[in-house]
Amino acid sequence: MAQQLNHLRETASQTAGPYVHIGCVPNFSGISGVYDEDLGIAMVNEKTAGERIVIEGQVLDGTGTPLKDALIEIWQADSQGLHNSPSEMRGTADPNFTGWGRQAMDMSTGVFRFETVKPGRVPFLDGRLQAPHVSLWIVARGINLGLNTRMYFADEEAANAEDPVLMRIEHQVRVPTLMAARKGDTYHFDIYLQGESETIFFDI
Repeated sequence: MAQQLNHLRETASQTAGPYVHIGCVPNFSGISGVYDEDLGIAMVNEKTAGERIVIEGQVLDGTGTPLKDALIEIWQADSQGLHNSPSEMRGTADPNFTGWGRQAMDMSTGVFRFETVKPGRVPFLDGRLQAPHVSLWIVARGINLGLNTRMYFADEEAANAEDPVLMRIEHQVRVPTLMAARKGDTYHFDIYLQGESETIFFDI
């Protein structure tokens, strides 16, 4: 017979709501005095090595409507394919590159924008080189657990064709949902939460 628990009941599940902005980007939320600037707002400085690029896009729901209250974090290697991490054993990453960024959507347009560098290739678990990519984590209203995906660069055709992660995707017709198109120094990448163009999300 199952034991009845009349105390310490499980807290009801909640979506991110407005609190994710208050906790993660307080200056953006109008709360000053916590940080001089919101963490993750700047990834590069004037000494950062590599090709400077901009990543921008929107997070869209099943109707194609941009979510203006979403928040995105990105992680990536530097221009030489090294991560700014204590576990990076292949060399020393660029000290002028954070490798991590956090942005809230523009509340008017729903657009996110990261100024960064194009990442180098990093090895997969078996040593094969992955194509240049950026990992993204998305939270927003209606999302109980953050969503994980990747952004690849559409102009890296040869590297993408041999990427061990892309090759593992069962429905190859959906691979284009992970590709960002280039215009000038900007890569545009929209994330679709539902619908015909739903972005591939990874269970990690």
